[in-house]
Amino acid sequence: MNWLNSEAFTLFDQHIKWSDMIGNVIGLLGLALGWRRSIWTWPVQFVSGLILFTAFATAHLSGSAGKQIVVMVVAAWGFWQWNRGRQQTQDGSIAVRFATWRERGALLAAAAVGTLAVGGLFTAYPTLSWDPWPDAYIFVGTVVAMYAQARGMVEFWFAWLLVDLVGVPLNFANGFAFSGFVYVIYGALVLWGLRDWWLRSRTAARPVPEGAPA
Repeated sequence: MNWLNSEAFTLFDQHIKWSDMIGNVIGLLGLALGWRRSIWTWPVQFVSGLILFTAFATAHLSGSAGKQIVVMVVAAWGFWQWNRGRQQTQDGSIAVRFATWRERGALLAAAAVGTLAVGGLFTAYPTLSWDPWPDAYIFVGTVVAMYAQARGMVEFWFAWLLVDLVGVPLNFANGFAFSGFVYVIYGALVLWGLRDWWLRSRTAARPVPEGAPA
């Protein structure tokens, strides 16, 4: 598997690794499938996480590597969550909705507490991460985003946007240029996906007129 961590090519004076490139291309596919509300988004995200784990682990980025383990665990749970009744709408697709204010508060609290806890751990043990707080932020933010996605919450797209804001400069700084480029593309896909889920959540919330076919 050493070839995965070898250099594929150079782009704009940035050295692109095979694992970085392949894992992120697969991740893009997973995000696109999530936009389409396809259950295959989860197996694809699992494979992406497995490949990126090898990339970050060899680069001594424990937070990013650990994030990929969580990505794989949450991807397995998300697949089960969507497959278990599939949260179906009347046309058989995955139902999406906005979170309640209580759920939003819980997500924000979990993100804040989780980032403080993981960042504190990385700070106490510097060998775990070169960039403790950004690494912790991305780690926890990814978990929150995937959890919200598994629950069909539109807010998961906002969570990904917030992760991107830190993920782009962090990946460039740590030599994962392809990840940095892909995170920019993630941003565009997230905006399109957000629009699609937003519109679908509004459509699903509209009451069916009396006498209309269900």
